[in-house]
Amino acid sequence: MIRNIVALGAGTIFGLGLAISEMVNPLKVKAFLDVAGDWDPSLILVMGSAVAVTFVAFRVILRQPKPVLASRFEIPTRQDLDRKLIGGAAVFGVGWGLVGLCPGPALSALAYGHTETVVFVGAMLAGLAVGPLFLAFFCGPARA
Repeated sequence: MIRNIVALGAGTIFGLGLAISEMVNPLKVKAFLDVAGDWDPSLILVMGSAVAVTFVAFRVILRQPKPVLASRFEIPTRQDLDRKLIGGAAVFGVGWGLVGLCPGPALSALAYGHTETVVFVGAMLAGLAVGPLFLAFFCGPARA
């Protein structure tokens, strides 16, 4: 139960941070990505702050023998680049550039009730549902 409460608190703080930094505003994100036009560099501070906090926090946290609310750390071990990773990153980047939203901010932006965000999240959920079928067809069976 405590893990769920902590997760809810962390998610709430994350969502508030996205709202305060305007990462939930597609126009703000598109203005940041438009380096050849009316560029808005303010999101560099958001990204830079996130990278700095993560850089320090990971070094402190990973010195601990185990997480506070889990039996062990879950750290990915794969280091290879494959078609699925490259393709997924490309689709993510194109979607982010075209729409100005990525999954976390889109979920947070649902609180504003804009039709465009609801459509985006619906399309994202549909993509999550058909993605495994797409991968099985084009990339073959999943590997562990």
